[in-house]
Amino acid sequence: MKDFSVLEKKLGLSFKNKDFLIQAFIHRSYLNENPNFRLSHNERLEFLGDAVLELIVTEYLYQNYPKKSEGELTNWRAALVNAKMLSGVAQNLEFNDFLLLSRGEAREMGKARQYILANTFEAFVGSLYLDQGYKGCQKFIEKYLIKELPHIIEAKLFEDAKSRFQEEAQERVGITPAYKVLEEWGPDHAKHFIIGVFLDEELVAKGEGSSKQEAEEEAAKAALETKGW
Repeated sequence: MKDFSVLEKKLGLSFKNKDFLIQAFIHRSYLNENPNFRLSHNERLEFLGDAVLELIVTEYLYQNYPKKSEGELTNWRAALVNAKMLSGVAQNLEFNDFLLLSRGEAREMGKARQYILANTFEAFVGSLYLDQGYKGCQKFIEKYLIKELPHIIEAKLFEDAKSRFQEEAQERVGITPAYKVLEEWGPDHAKHFIIGVFLDEELVAKGEGSSKQEAEEEAAKAALETKGW
C-alpha cells in the first residue's frame, strides 16, 4: 500500500479520516484486480468535489473581480477547472505517485492518464471537503489552483479556441471550419472522441476529449497552432 502520509506532509494537511484520502486515489480499474479491497472507487467523491471546486472558484472570482461581467467570469472559471489545468496541478502535486490503478491502466500514460489525474484532483477536493469542510478546501484550492489565474488571464487561455479559429479562418481564407468525428470508443460513462477540424477538404488538426465539445475545442486549439494564427 502507498504511504499517503508522504502526500499529507507535502501538502501540509492531516486527514482526520485517512480513508477519505485513500479513496480519492482509487480508480475503478484497481478494484477489478483487487475486488476485496475495503474501500470503493473515487467516482462519488469526484462528483462531490466537482461541485465544491466550482463553488469555491466561483466565489473567489465573484469577490475579487467585482467589475467583471458574468460572461468573463464564466470563461475564467472554465479555464481554471478544465481537465488540462486540473491534471497539470495534480501532476505538480505528485498525485501520480499515489494513484491506485490496475496494472494495465498504470502502463497507460498520455491523454488517458491526464483524465484520471483531473478526476482524482476533483475526488481529492471531495475528500478534503468531507474531512475538513469548506474552509479547508478553500485554502487548498486558493493555494494550488487559483494561483494559476494570472497566467490564464495574461496568456488569454480563457478564450474559446473554436470561436477564435472560426474568426481567423473566415477572415484569412474565407472558409468556415467543419468538425467531424474521426474515432470514438468507450462505454457511455467514459466515452472518448477524436475529432478533426477541416477547412474544405484539408484536415488541419485533430483533438481528443471525453465529449465532442471538448474534442472540438482541443482540435481548434491545435489548428490555431498548426496555422500559426
